[in-house]
Amino acid sequence: MKYEALRFEDSPTRFAAAFLASSLRPGAGGSVGPLRHRTDIDPPALPGPDWVHVTPRLSGICGSDLAALDGRSSRWFEPVVSLPFVPGHEVVADHEGRRVVLEPVLGCTARGTNPPCRPCSEGRTGNCERLEHGCVSPGMQTGFCEDTGGGWSTLMAAHPSQLHTVPDDLDDEAAVMVEPTACALHGALAAEVGRDETAAVLGGGTMGLAAIAALARWSPPRRLLVVARHPHQRRLATGLASGTEVTVVSDGEELRAARRITGSMLTGSGQHQRVAGGVDVTIDCVGSGESITSALALTRPGGRVVLIGMPSRSTLDLTPLWQREISVRGAYTYGTETLEGESVRTFELSMELVAAAGLGALVSAHYPLRRATDATSHAARAGSRGATKICFDMRDAPDTEGRP
Repeated sequence: MKYEALRFEDSPTRFAAAFLASSLRPGAGGSVGPLRHRTDIDPPALPGPDWVHVTPRLSGICGSDLAALDGRSSRWFEPVVSLPFVPGHEVVADHEGRRVVLEPVLGCTARGTNPPCRPCSEGRTGNCERLEHGCVSPGMQTGFCEDTGGGWSTLMAAHPSQLHTVPDDLDDEAAVMVEPTACALHGALAAEVGRDETAAVLGGGTMGLAAIAALARWSPPRRLLVVARHPHQRRLATGLASGTEVTVVSDGEELRAARRITGSMLTGSGQHQRVAGGVDVTIDCVGSGESITSALALTRPGGRVVLIGMPSRSTLDLTPLWQREISVRGAYTYGTETLEGESVRTFELSMELVAAAGLGALVSAHYPLRRATDATSHAARAGSRGATKICFDMRDAPDTEGRP
C-alpha cells in the first residue's frame, strides 16, 4: 500500500532554487523548492525489530523546518541528516488504537546502540553522541532522517521509546504542542531563574510563548520583560505570564524597558547602546544575529543568556560577551529535568504545561499535505498574519485558516 507524504529530496537544483528565492525575498520564507508532494511512496521499512508504524494526525511546522526549506540551515547539521527525508517532528499520531505524541530525538535506545553513550545514560537524549550509528541512518531527529519518515505524511516509523500516550483531556491541537513546548520548557528550566531575579524573554512565537508559560509555572522571576514584535503576541504573552510582574514591549523598546525595571541606566548610542546593569538572565527564543546582539546588550555583567531559538548563520560582535563576562548556553530539545531534587521526563512536564496553560489554543491553522506551499508560507509569516502554530492535518478534516 502506498502512502502520501511531503518529501525533502536530494535535488541540488531544487535546493538552490529555494535558497535563491529566499535570498531575493529576505525574511519571506515559505519556499518549498526541495519539497515534493508524493502520493506513491512505499511504507518506510522498520529499522529494527522493535520499531512500529504510526499514522500522523497533526504535524506542526517548525522554524527548523522552514530553515531547511529555505536553504538557510547551518552546515553543522549535514553529518546528522540523511536524504531524502520526510519533515515533521512535532507529531500527534495513532498507534494500535491510542493517540501518541512523538519524542523525535533518535538517541541510543531508538538506534539500538549498546551500551548507551554517556548523555543518553544520564537522560540527556538530546545530546546523544551516536547520531550516525546503530540501525538508523544519520539523523538528529525523526523528520530529518531517511529511514524513519516524518510527520508530514500519512505513515511513518517510530521506536516505542519515542511514543507517549496522549491523555484523554488533551485534544489533537493541544497534543501537537507537546513537542515544541518541551523544547521551550527545557530552555526555561535551564535558565535557572531565581525568584529574586529579573528575566527577559525575546520572541513572541511558539517558543517564546511556551517559555513564558514555563517560567510562570515553575520558575517565576521577580520581574519579567517580554519582547514581542506583533500585537497578538504581546497580548498572548501577557496572559501566559499571569501571576508574574511582567512588562511586555515591542521590538526596539527593550533597552529602555530594561533600564526602567532594573533601575539601571543606558550607556552608548545607536547600535552600541546597552543597559549598564541589565537583567540577570535573557532567554532568546529567536536565534537571529539581531536577537543575540540584543540579548548581550540587555544582560547585566556576570549575567547569563540561554539560546532556545535555533541560531542562524550570523556575524556577531562577541565583545560584550567577553567584556561583560556573560555566560551563554544552548538549550536544544529535552530529556529529563530536575524539579525539587527529582528527575522528571521533559515530555511529562510538557503535557502538564500544555493542559494547564491552554497552549493548544496557539494552533492557528490546519492545511492538508497537498497545500504545502500555502502552509509553509503561512508558517513563515505567522506573526504578521496574527497566527502562531501552523499544522498539516492528515485527519481528512476541512481546511481551516483560523486565528489565535
